[in-house]
Amino acid sequence: MNGTNLLKIALRALSNNKLRAFLTMLGIIIGVASVITMLAIGQGSKKSIQEQIAEMGSNMIMISPGADMRGGVRQDASAMQTLKMEDFQTLQSEAKLISAISPSVNSGGQLIYGANNTPSTVYGVNSDYMKIRQLSIKDGDIFTDQDIKSSAKVCIIGKTVADNLFPDGSNPIGKVIRFNSIPFRVIGLLNSKGYNSMGMDQDDIVLAPYTTVMKRILAVTYLQGINASALTEDMTEKAVDEITTILRKNHKLKDSDDDDFNIRSQQELSSMLNSTTDLMTTLLACIAGISLVVGGIGIMNIMYVSVTERTREIGLRMSVGARGVDILSQFLIEAILISITGGIIGVLIGIGASFAVKFLAHWPIFIQPWSVLLSFLVCTITGIFFGWYPAKKAADLDPIEAIRYE
Repeated sequence: MNGTNLLKIALRALSNNKLRAFLTMLGIIIGVASVITMLAIGQGSKKSIQEQIAEMGSNMIMISPGADMRGGVRQDASAMQTLKMEDFQTLQSEAKLISAISPSVNSGGQLIYGANNTPSTVYGVNSDYMKIRQLSIKDGDIFTDQDIKSSAKVCIIGKTVADNLFPDGSNPIGKVIRFNSIPFRVIGLLNSKGYNSMGMDQDDIVLAPYTTVMKRILAVTYLQGINASALTEDMTEKAVDEITTILRKNHKLKDSDDDDFNIRSQQELSSMLNSTTDLMTTLLACIAGISLVVGGIGIMNIMYVSVTERTREIGLRMSVGARGVDILSQFLIEAILISITGGIIGVLIGIGASFAVKFLAHWPIFIQPWSVLLSFLVCTITGIFFGWYPAKKAADLDPIEAIRYE
């Protein structure tokens, strides 16, 4: 019996029991749709996090003072003074794998303009900080090297600060605001960046020359940190090694001495968050995949029922020359047709459900072709796996006993 005849027989058998066939497909449909939707949500979250980290500077490197041991007690790293201006200048002149570098000092306090005020943080940086953090000017200008040399009391503010201090929507450029009791002239307004993946408002920021913050606000000679940017994201690890070597040499540390500074990169954060989202995506996909197993069991159950109902038919086919392999193929084709049809419907519903989640719940989604292909492949394998045993049972029936079956 050729394949075309077997396919026609299988289609006829399924069309005679349309409702039963559809209910059998339902498990596969739900399973495939669930897997595609869960993977789309997981991959969408991962891509969203990667984009937000890229906006923060995916090749950013953060250097901070290291905590020290004094009398057996580990000191607070923020109180350490292990980073000096000499470290920044040495890195700026000697490091070959970084494209931008900026000192970093900051102070929290109250910003005031007229009757309006808001708590915020003033960050003392140089112009390279804009490139490192992927910041851009919407209106006005950035402070110059001359402003840094003269410790000028000028600043650039973010959108949140501007909205809080100038609620009437007036242009803040040229206005003088006070940080605690120190006046700053606003010379620039940053483009809005919104919230990052950790829920921090990236627009609640004030940038000023680092010399101004060090001398006029903090009255310190050391740095609270150094921010740098590797030439490319792939070169971040090599850049970290280069910075470590230069700082250890600058601090005259012996081979046996621990680093008196800490270096972190956005690449580490990206890897950690990606691992977390991958784990959650896998977990969601596994939970959704259980529906496929349940659907497969449903196929096996219905195929068993079908074999029992059609025992006499099987005996008649065998008595007129049908071989065991023909009977096996017939029932196996029925199982595969159920799973493939359910898979196609499940794919369409899964894609539709993913876009529904995007537009109704406003969650980020990303449907990868491999997830659709994998779901479809799994449901086909499920049909073969769970349909084979009932089909084999049908093929092994004794023709005479099958004909006599009531």
